[in-house]
Amino acid sequence: MSEAEKINLITVTPEVKLKGFMPENFSKVASSNEFISTKLRIDKLVSGEAFVKLPQKEKNIVSKISDAYAKIEREEPLHKDEMILEAHELGEFSNIKEADAFRYLVYRYKYNLYPVLKIVYEYPPCVQIEPVSVCNFRCVFCYQSDESFSKKKHGHMGRMDLGLFKETIDELEGKVEAITLASRGEPLLHKDIGKMLEYMNDKFLAVKINSNASLLTEDLIHTILSNDVQTMVFSIDAANKELYEQLRVRGKFEATLANVKNYHKIKNDSYPNSNIITRISGVKVNEMQDMDEMINFWEPFADLVAFTNFTPWQSSYENPSNEISAPCTELWRRLFVWWDGKINPCDYDYKSYLSNWDMKDHSISEAWNSEYYNNLREQHLSNKRNKVIPCNSCISV
Repeated sequence: MSEAEKINLITVTPEVKLKGFMPENFSKVASSNEFISTKLRIDKLVSGEAFVKLPQKEKNIVSKISDAYAKIEREEPLHKDEMILEAHELGEFSNIKEADAFRYLVYRYKYNLYPVLKIVYEYPPCVQIEPVSVCNFRCVFCYQSDESFSKKKHGHMGRMDLGLFKETIDELEGKVEAITLASRGEPLLHKDIGKMLEYMNDKFLAVKINSNASLLTEDLIHTILSNDVQTMVFSIDAANKELYEQLRVRGKFEATLANVKNYHKIKNDSYPNSNIITRISGVKVNEMQDMDEMINFWEPFADLVAFTNFTPWQSSYENPSNEISAPCTELWRRLFVWWDGKINPCDYDYKSYLSNWDMKDHSISEAWNSEYYNNLREQHLSNKRNKVIPCNSCISV
């Protein structure tokens, strides 16, 4: 496929990218029954003895969520420091054991509202760990299509040492609830992905894997479903062969479909009590990607179907500088650990221009709370993100 053909496939030109899912690009809408049942569950939790024993900071957070549900019921507006659970969070919350319910509510509050309130805690609400930076696809909207990144000779490609992975998990256990195994590469390419998942068992509330589903052997499916993974995301952008293979270069539609079907069958047959949430999630880059078609085709094999909003990752360092002055919420929400131990603020900066730390010399907490990181936040807060490369060309807020 020529560069011109790739460009023609991307017809979405967003001026600003908001985090999260747009309602029109998400298959689930919260019902009034779910609202009521969630409110009743939270009311019961708040009236129990376990709530009294919570540390004061956590008690304050849970109280804000409880008060928010009461306000919504009275049709009163919420303050910016109040929230209720979104549609995609309700399934997660329903799967959470009573003993972990407060942990979940506190985690989602930090994830959703610390970026809004600009609160920096000891650790980020979410950490993405990159088992590999290598990928077997060259999707037209991805940095893997940039050969100055994906060619081995440039030094960006590699696989995380299992020892480094364990050190990272050891630091995060008890401090962070959301761990995503994914970033610049395809995580299932790591030969020790099973050992990684086993090492994470029972340590976090929100372990997620993002995969293109092309490598889902039967053994890998059992590995995923037999370990403590809460969300499995299959990155699939179309419901027909032609468009899928145009967008997911090197991908084969029939193979991906067969793998997803097999995953679904094994999950139903061998793990009927599994609480894992399966999501089909594509990147919305053109008008040919139809949400109704996606839901009709893929929903039989997944709990949720969604399109995420497009960011031009494939050309981060060539994109023109823009006039966006709002700070990027990722600076208060998420941190990335690359395969080689580099700590980076975001994956739009896929060549690590902004990295100032390494796991060999710094803890994640030290990086997250460092003067350098806080200066970067301050530049965003003071309308100076256009002075920072590649923040100056990024559309995320």
